[in-house]
Amino acid sequence: MTSFPSRICIAGAGAIGCTLAARLADAGHPVSVLARGATLAAIRQDGIHLDDLDGHHFVRVPASDRAADLGPQDIVFLCAKADALPALVADIQPLLQADSLVVPVVNGLPWWYFHGLEGRFAGQRIHAVDPDGALAEGLDLARVIGCVVFITAQCPAPAVAEAQNPHLMIFGEPDNRLSPRLRHLRELVESAGIEARASERIRDSVWTKAIANLSSNPLSVVSGATLEQLYGQPGLRELAGACLREALLTAAAYGARIDIDPQTFLDLGAGMGPVRTSMLQDYDKGRPLELAAIGDAVLELADRLDLPMPVTRHLIALARFRGGQPRP
Repeated sequence: MTSFPSRICIAGAGAIGCTLAARLADAGHPVSVLARGATLAAIRQDGIHLDDLDGHHFVRVPASDRAADLGPQDIVFLCAKADALPALVADIQPLLQADSLVVPVVNGLPWWYFHGLEGRFAGQRIHAVDPDGALAEGLDLARVIGCVVFITAQCPAPAVAEAQNPHLMIFGEPDNRLSPRLRHLRELVESAGIEARASERIRDSVWTKAIANLSSNPLSVVSGATLEQLYGQPGLRELAGACLREALLTAAAYGARIDIDPQTFLDLGAGMGPVRTSMLQDYDKGRPLELAAIGDAVLELADRLDLPMPVTRHLIALARFRGGQPRP
């Protein structure tokens, strides 16, 4: 039997963070949560509640807004919006010991994207997600295992999560090795009832999720539509499809292999049901939109290779206007 790490911290207790915390703790793993404000108060008073396809999960876990209160951890899952990562990376330093793993559970193209690569892209930085290099400097990239999460969840109340589609998480080393720590991480997450895969080409999955986000999130803010409407109704499906094809071309230019053809991709999206994207949920609550990682980062990589993305660019501009965010 695999010996799992004994200490796991979920840094950030939104919908995905609460889903992970509930499943891992319910499976018997020692879990703590780094949270703030109303969410922290709710966890301390009422624990974490999750409703998913397996039923209702309720757990009580240690929680604090000070990492030092939680002590050193073996695995830290960063479950935060991309724009909150610099502050979160600074906050988690007391959690880290010599061999701690850090697993960023983030949307869009991650700041570690070019780490571990060889060739002409090696060592480059995506300025949209790490403009001043604070993430690369604040966290030893040797600690990082890449993660792509396919969990559609929402929080109707603090520390309460609902996720009514199957859970899937894909993990991979930035240098594409199938390392022992990667295999252990996969087994740990799988033991919690979440489908988990270890990939030798994690960037393929990064692009697959990035394309799904890019073809749905900005358009959802502009239209107010759910996933089944975005990918199912003819006019919206046409716009989503155009954005999808532009993103596929950019992904291919960076060597990604996307196994799903555009028609199937759109059909799968329509089959997700009346799900409101995370960006639309943020818009409804007046929160900043996660456009840098989901949109600007892809446009930045396209611009480096002189690849036009006119439909995508216009949708991002409209979403930015709707969200009242200045152009970067």
